[in-house]
Amino acid sequence: MIKKVLKKLPLNIQLTLACVFGLLAISIIYYPLIPKLLNYAPDSINNAFQIKVNYFYYTTQYLSIVSFSILAFSFILPFVFKKINRLEKIDNFDIKNNAEMIPIIKTCFNFPFVILLVVLLLPPLLIFLGLLFLKQELVFSLKATFIIFSMSSLLALLIYSLSRLLFERVLKKIELRNVTYGIRLNIKNKLLLQLLPLLVFTIVFCFLILYSQLTETKGDALFDYYKQALLSNFENVSVSNIKEAKNILQTIERKSPDDSIFILTDTGTVYESKDTLSPFFKTYIFDFEETHNGHTYEYYGTPIQGSFIRKNIDGQDWILGIRYSVFNNNTLTSIIPLFGIVIFINILFITIIAVTYGNDLKVIAQNLTNISQKSSNYINSKLPVFSNDEIGDLTVAFNSIQDLTKSYIDQIHDNQDTLMEKERLASLGQLIGGIAHNLKTPIMSISGASEGLNDLIKEYDSSIDDPEVNSTDHHEIAKDMSTWIAKIKTHTEYMSDIITAVKGQAVNLSNEEDISFTIGELLKRVNILMKHELKNAIIYLNIAMKTDETLTIRGDVNSLVQVINNMISNSIQAYEGKTEQNIDLIVEKQKNNLLISVKDYASGLPKKVKDKLFKEMITTKGKNGTGLGLYMSYSTIRAHFNGNITIQSKEGKGTTFTILLPI
Repeated sequence: MIKKVLKKLPLNIQLTLACVFGLLAISIIYYPLIPKLLNYAPDSINNAFQIKVNYFYYTTQYLSIVSFSILAFSFILPFVFKKINRLEKIDNFDIKNNAEMIPIIKTCFNFPFVILLVVLLLPPLLIFLGLLFLKQELVFSLKATFIIFSMSSLLALLIYSLSRLLFERVLKKIELRNVTYGIRLNIKNKLLLQLLPLLVFTIVFCFLILYSQLTETKGDALFDYYKQALLSNFENVSVSNIKEAKNILQTIERKSPDDSIFILTDTGTVYESKDTLSPFFKTYIFDFEETHNGHTYEYYGTPIQGSFIRKNIDGQDWILGIRYSVFNNNTLTSIIPLFGIVIFINILFITIIAVTYGNDLKVIAQNLTNISQKSSNYINSKLPVFSNDEIGDLTVAFNSIQDLTKSYIDQIHDNQDTLMEKERLASLGQLIGGIAHNLKTPIMSISGASEGLNDLIKEYDSSIDDPEVNSTDHHEIAKDMSTWIAKIKTHTEYMSDIITAVKGQAVNLSNEEDISFTIGELLKRVNILMKHELKNAIIYLNIAMKTDETLTIRGDVNSLVQVINNMISNSIQAYEGKTEQNIDLIVEKQKNNLLISVKDYASGLPKKVKDKLFKEMITTKGKNGTGLGLYMSYSTIRAHFNGNITIQSKEGKGTTFTILLPI
């Protein structure tokens, strides 16, 4: 339910919520950890004592910082990323027609990396500079900076992951295929950018926990030592005045030269102290004297503590103690180089691993590029397997795809041969039918002429001895014979033209011929082969020659005749038996292209049929059609002439097929 609601929000709001939720999650985790990591004094937060020394509760301070960060995200991010909302409104993305969207797409690629670096580096830097400006102790400043850096590392990785998921969903919708945008990072740098924050977080966090535990352990040990020393020197010992007490304090052996004695009155007035005692230090003494058995602390996160006892001297209570440093600046500065060495070694080995994986992927990418550039034999190219891991699996999968693709291509070629054979058989049937119809009339005429000649021969033979037959009669018989012979000659010439045209088509069924031919020769063949079908349907073919009929083109003339005849046959059938209709065959030249259009005025084609023509075998003739003719016609024009076929059709208005042939 929540997921559905979030998806309905604008993209910039989704991104803002991802950052805010990430910040909240990290803040909840670190809320109880910070007092522990900074070694806050026991019972020093969220109570009346904290109000005395700091004016605000720890919770109030923490919530204020977190709230300010959330408000900054909530106000800045929606405004900065408002433009990316346009990406979700795009259904059919074309980068050529949406060039103004390129900066927004770059943002989708760049933002996860930019936010990773900004969140990782900016907060620790600001905190460290702020603490230095406020003149906080170096140890406390560094510890606080390390804590913020560990928080920033975790938050940066979380926001990076969430923003990547969000932007990947948008980029998948855009479906970029052959182009990339934004910051270019190789695999090595990308792995380093993602793994180093996690590594640094782990090391810093472990260092803080270790430092915290050491501080607590050493602090307790020093407290026990000084407390025992105080009790040994002052318990059951009579001290007459405060100067004597001071001298006794001075005799206690100190673990560090920086450790010093302090003496306070029972009202908190400092009588003796080499260092300035903070209000926190003195207030903690009087508020928690009994609770913590004479253990006090300098300030929040400061590694300075104190051990004290109360002693009545000359009728007045005095606070006698030792102020000691658990860790000094030298201790921390000696640890930091070791810390840096550990990080450097880890970075070195992570870099080596990243380079190794980057090189493995680079080899695959290079091989794929080489394969893509082999236009002729790319399908037989394989990638070498050089690792037994996911990269090796990727290589094996690609090689399997190559094998599968080759199998599919072979199958397509087999299917294409089958389709071609079916088309040849269909054309052969149509060709034979056309031959029979076209030759029937002249054969019958020649047969009639031969019968007429036979009668004339008999008549002439019987008139030879007839005295009544004169020379005029002989001339008339010869004239009749000449008439019949002329008719036979006419019909035989017509049959010769048919046979010449048909011969080319018959040869085309088993062979391809690349020759030069004129537009006039092309139309003559079309006219001869379609004459009978047009006559039977009582359909008129109107040829509009808008270019020179002697224009010569080169290619497989028989295939082109077959394509045009197929289109004319489709136009005849589109009239569904209606007679006295027209089909226009228009031939014209436009620039360097020859256009041959076949136009009818029938019922037109539905849009769903028109959109699928030439892409698959589809027919509007039901069981009487296969859709093979137009499908193969398109393939023929593309393959043999490097041309194209277009269609314009309106339901109720008619259809125009146009063959475009480069000259």
